[in-house]
Amino acid sequence: MMSDWIAFENATYLVDQAFLVADDNTAALLEKTSIEVYTGRDGKKRLKGSGLVQNMLLVELLEENDDLNLILDLGENYKYLMKAPRITGGKVFSPNTKSFIQFDPIAPWNKISEAEFTKLTNGFKLL
Repeated sequence: MMSDWIAFENATYLVDQAFLVADDNTAALLEKTSIEVYTGRDGKKRLKGSGLVQNMLLVELLEENDDLNLILDLGENYKYLMKAPRITGGKVFSPNTKSFIQFDPIAPWNKISEAEFTKLTNGFKLL
């Protein structure tokens, strides 16, 4: 994966707000979300992250949608749209609990403006 789109130093960053969003604007909030920027074996910067999601909400989103997008607010002017990241989770499933999922981009994320972020989040149908 190209690394020139990652404008952060190697570190772990806490995410202020994160949402998994379906094409129909149905969304689920991720809690305790963070991203990690690191240097891969190939010497290029890479990004991965994790967040806590209510299991049933993730199931609801995936029942009607093949791909989910991720919207990340890292504070101030650092807001991003990650199109259809690779999302993985544990194998244990209990509907009334929350589980950590991992995500990593399959394409560079897009920086979005505060106005675009507000417009997107105001349009969400939060589960």
